Amino acid sequence: MPKSISMLPKKKTHPPEKAKLHPRNRHRERYNFTELIAGCPALAQFVKVNAYDDESIDFANPAAVKMLNQALLRHFYGIEQWDIPPNYLCPPIPGRADYIHHIADLLAAYNDGVIPDGKRIKCLDIGVGANCVYPLIGSKEYGWSFIGTDIDAVSLASANRIIAANSFLRGLVECRLQTHPKAVFRGVLQPGELIDLSICNPPFHASRAEAQAGTLRKLSNLKTRKITQPTLNFGGQNRELWCEGGAETFVGNMIRESREFGKSCFWFSTLIAKQASLKSVYAALKAARAVAVKTIPMGQGNKLSRIVAWTFLPPEQQKDWAYTRWRGSA
Repeated sequence: MPKSISMLPKKKTHPPEKAKLHPRNRHRERYNFTELIAGCPALAQFVKVNAYDDESIDFANPAAVKMLNQALLRHFYGIEQWDIPPNYLCPPIPGRADYIHHIADLLAAYNDGVIPDGKRIKCLDIGVGANCVYPLIGSKEYGWSFIGTDIDAVSLASANRIIAANSFLRGLVECRLQTHPKAVFRGVLQPGELIDLSICNPPFHASRAEAQAGTLRKLSNLKTRKITQPTLNFGGQNRELWCEGGAETFVGNMIRESREFGKSCFWFSTLIAKQASLKSVYAALKAARAVAVKTIPMGQGNKLSRIVAWTFLPPEQQKDWAYTRWRGSA
């Protein structure tokens, strides 16, 4: 007698779609490694069949992760040349794309439902990093122009190499060195300069030891065994991962400083990784007297995060901004 369906051994399966990602995110489907390898043949050496009988890579191997990023950026965004220096942050592309798409929806909500696009839309990327990923995605998806700031000269040199190597980015992305480590907007925004939005992926940890412990936990989870030494070129530089006081302190300082530039930017925003951090973020926004605050949930796999955005423009000035800067901006 044939076994019932419930008695048959269950095969491990992955969901066909990453449902938590934004509907416009190009990475909702599982990776098609045949297509990715066709555009980036060097990826083939890292692709193996996993426990789910699916092709994948070892996400604990920094060389494999970097090569996957190169393949994704080439296949989906036309980035022909992309690299980062040793020991610098290699970001997850799907999550970075989600931020861009969600913040585009926020702009659309104040533009009769239409996403304002074209180079007249200027975005400030606070902490652009050596990878320059947010400007790569935002300029390709929506034609936005970017100012990328960083306190690390090596990061900016790497970002500038990426820009120079991909012709469509020239004239759309400008990198500026922040020479005052505790400043965010001061010193990089020019007097009278207007930006439509700012984005930020703040340093997550409060100390170097905490950052290293987080990297070790991440690697141990990926390897399913305890890792006692961090892997080079995986977790990122100190300045990318931690600052004194951690993300809450960094974001609190950014919010207080943003008030000084309240007429120069429509929407300020930042990624907030921990739900527990929201209380202090909301308190800082209340103290800064933000006119409107939006919290936008995001998720990838089992990881949940959110964007917090705020503006100091009252409703009438919001309408004027959208009319004067966004109409006919393509």
